[in-house]
Amino acid sequence: MFGNQLAKDLESWEAPSDEGQMQQYVDDHYQDTEDMHNLNSTDHEHLQWNKGTTQVFEELGEAFMTAPALGLPDQWLTFAPVADKTAAYFHISLEMVNWLSIVYLLISIPFGLVATWVLDSVGLRCSVILSSWLNMTGSIIRIFSVLNFLSLGSQNYLYLFIGQCFCALAQPLVIFSPTKLAALWFPDHQRATANMIASMSNPLGILIANVLSPALVPEGKHISLMLGVYAIPSVTACALATVGIHERVPPTPPSVSATNSTSQPFLTGLKMLLRNKPYLILALCFGGGIGMFTCFSALLEQILCEKEYSNEFAGLNGALFTVCGLLGAFLLGLYVDRTRKFIESTKICFCLTALASIMFAVTSRFRHQAVMLAVTSSLFGFFGFAIYPIAMELAVECSYPVGEGTSTGLIFVASQIEGVILMVLLQALTVRVSEDTSSTCALDQDGALDWTNPVLVLAGLCSAVACFYVIFFHTDYKRLHAETNSGDLVKAEDAAIADVPEA
Repeated sequence: MFGNQLAKDLESWEAPSDEGQMQQYVDDHYQDTEDMHNLNSTDHEHLQWNKGTTQVFEELGEAFMTAPALGLPDQWLTFAPVADKTAAYFHISLEMVNWLSIVYLLISIPFGLVATWVLDSVGLRCSVILSSWLNMTGSIIRIFSVLNFLSLGSQNYLYLFIGQCFCALAQPLVIFSPTKLAALWFPDHQRATANMIASMSNPLGILIANVLSPALVPEGKHISLMLGVYAIPSVTACALATVGIHERVPPTPPSVSATNSTSQPFLTGLKMLLRNKPYLILALCFGGGIGMFTCFSALLEQILCEKEYSNEFAGLNGALFTVCGLLGAFLLGLYVDRTRKFIESTKICFCLTALASIMFAVTSRFRHQAVMLAVTSSLFGFFGFAIYPIAMELAVECSYPVGEGTSTGLIFVASQIEGVILMVLLQALTVRVSEDTSSTCALDQDGALDWTNPVLVLAGLCSAVACFYVIFFHTDYKRLHAETNSGDLVKAEDAAIADVPEA
């Protein structure tokens, strides 16, 4: 009855002029709000469309205003798809270009802990707004490197580095948000899908960067255009997040765990996580997986250019890697929401990811294998990215009642540590091939770098981590069990009240 009335009211509802496309968004998601309202209603036959239900819709829309902030082109990957041209334009080495990506990993390690505290203690709204302002500031500072009246001559690289540092401060605040958003705004049977949609906004940014950077920079002189284009969505997202997000939580909790929050204080939760064996195994394995994907995304152009593949082809591979990853995450998110098979799904996908990494390592050793490289990149992304949102939900399940921001944040910090180690290790394993004239890398007289050994090492590590995870990771779904027990208790109390005879 409530759903029918709601549909009728939505058909005649007109959004205020300043809400843009919110009416269509509400049309698409009215069922979610029905679920949230029903969880806290005992007399469903007399529900009416009133100010309270209207407020639920308004707050739901405001929650999803975080999407523009989550879906930006990834600033850390701005230069990786055009690393050779960036090095030539700013007269720096490839190692210095790689440090524009590595700095994200380094800064995220200490600031990741701060971000977990902000998310669990201050709230989702402040986290997203602060992140958007930091990201905008960093994007603007990077533009200074190509402005003549602010030129530092040969030291213009400093503007890029400082700007990347500001953007790096913003990253943990956004990346830690999906599990908190899913827990606060969605019922238990929609959390994995909601987490998938929010989490995959980051790979969507990687996709845009892989396609956009090579398209904008056919030559080094177009670096200034690229920096200006990347600043536009950063400024837009900052304005939308600042103006559009007003509340920390919805007025009607969507689940028992959201209604009766038992999250531990930050330091207490941190200690609990460090004593939780399943969580530590998940952090080590999944953190390593994120670190490997970070290296793959940042180094893909350098790996392929030495084998005569163009920047455009490397960008295409990065795009396929991400698009197929989004598809895999979407399908697996729907499956896990229906079956609750978190562990089985992640173990199978981890093994298939390891196989795909081996295929890529072998294929990338040869020239003229464009089709096979595209296929292996697609498979690597399809199975690898599919793990991401499910593993984040699994981290919350095995660590409950620790706060969502803390449990996912610590995994991200672990991934940054492992990512830094991997980036430094892989670069150290490269071999310079100065006599190779067939390379498409736009480098100086020192020549190109052969990445055969690093890629083989990366595939070996991926396989080892997958085996370790499959063998040793086991856990209970603590949050789901707690919600089930709480739900049974509420039903028992309702039944007892119903059996009491009227006076």
